[in-house]
Amino acid sequence: MTQNWSQETYIKAYKFAAQAHQGQKIPGSEIPYIMHLSFVSMEVIAALNENQEYDGNLAIQCAILHDTIEDTNITYEQITSEFGTAVANGVLALTKYKSLEKHLQMVDSLQRIQQQPKEIWIVKLADRISNLQPPPYYWTREKIIKYREEAIQIYEALKDASDFLASRIAKKITDYQSFI
Repeated sequence: MTQNWSQETYIKAYKFAAQAHQGQKIPGSEIPYIMHLSFVSMEVIAALNENQEYDGNLAIQCAILHDTIEDTNITYEQITSEFGTAVANGVLALTKYKSLEKHLQMVDSLQRIQQQPKEIWIVKLADRISNLQPPPYYWTREKIIKYREEAIQIYEALKDASDFLASRIAKKITDYQSFI
C-alpha cells in the first residue's frame, strides 16, 4: 500500500502543536493535551488507509494543528507562514468562533468545513470520535445530551467524506448514550 503522507510532515506539525499546546491538559484530566492531537491524527491516518485519493499531508497537518488557533495564541498568519494557505484555511474552518453565541458556533464551523476539501471533513469527524470518551465528571446531564446531539449534527453534515469514519462516529454516538 502506498502511503499518501510523509513522516517529516507529521513530525513538523506535531512539534509545532506540542509547543503551542505546552502545559495544556485534556479537560477533566491530567493528560497532556498533545495526546488528543495524537488520537485525532491516528483516526485520520486510519481513514487515509481507506481513502488513498486524499491529500494525506493536508489531512494530517490539519488534524494535529486543528485546535491551535482556537486554544492557543497561534494565529492564522503563523499557520500560513509555517504550513501554507491550504492548511491554515483548514485549521481556520475547524476553529469555532467564540464571538458567536455558543449554540451557533458548531453550525457556523460545519458550514465553513463543508466549503473545504474533504480532508478537512475527516479531521472534524476524527476530532469528535476522539472526544466521544467518557465525559468529564463535572458535566451535567444536559451538557452530555447536547454534546451527543452535536456529534449527530457533525455526523449528518460530514459522513460522506469517509465511510470508515462515518461508521466509527456512528458507533461512538450510540455508545455515548450510556452516559446520559
